[in-house]
Amino acid sequence: MRMLRLTALLRRTCWLLAGLPVVGVAYAQAPATASAASPAKPALERQEIRAQLLPRRYTTIAAEIGAKVNRLPVPEGGAFKAGQLLVSFDCSLQQAQLQKAQAELDGAEQSHKTNLRLAELNSVGQLELDLSKAAQTKARAEVGANRTMLGKCSIAAPYAGRVAEQKVREQQYAQPGQALLDILDDSVLELEFLVPSAWLGWLRVGSTFQVDIDETRKSYPAKFIRIGARVDPVSQSVKVAAAIDGRFPELIAGMSGRVKVTPPAAR
Repeated sequence: MRMLRLTALLRRTCWLLAGLPVVGVAYAQAPATASAASPAKPALERQEIRAQLLPRRYTTIAAEIGAKVNRLPVPEGGAFKAGQLLVSFDCSLQQAQLQKAQAELDGAEQSHKTNLRLAELNSVGQLELDLSKAAQTKARAEVGANRTMLGKCSIAAPYAGRVAEQKVREQQYAQPGQALLDILDDSVLELEFLVPSAWLGWLRVGSTFQVDIDETRKSYPAKFIRIGARVDPVSQSVKVAAAIDGRFPELIAGMSGRVKVTPPAAR
């Protein structure tokens, strides 16, 4: 076997020296390259753009005092107007503290008035007069603090909207800082999503487009209201915000759908 391999090797060497083609040898050809390769598109342009409906404003109402929840006049999912009562507490203790502070203020004011009269007759020292004035100022501050505390016994709506979730129930004791309600303003529903950064060349605030909502299986008009200030260099995308152009009662926050934006060159 070894002799056969040596003989084959010598035969190939002789063919190469004589300029003859070598049988059984394959030559790999380099793959042909395109003369002008088309630039790769960002991944975001090769997939559909999804967006979710968000309320214009939303927040969580929390308790500022420790007290029993007396009333929750607006039910979960209910609508309310700006300034409407959302939560009221049982503040009988706070009311009693205010009355006590007011009584102490009345006594301090009377004592100071008496010392002022005595001072005119040189019948009281300056120290006693100053102390009575300080007591009056302290009592007035106590009244103000109790009135402020009593003002926190009811919570009014900061804007018109709806109650998204009730986190407490009536007759339940709430601790200071405890979440009570989630509320939202659904007068205008917004969309936040990412678009290719290449669109910044033509995308403008006020531009219109369509969005297909999955839950309703309908298409709705929308327009861009904000464009992000920074481009993500990895995904080559920028965050934008849009608003549903019009009022559609069937739309609620949390619904999602597919954004249909057509670049000017493709129109």
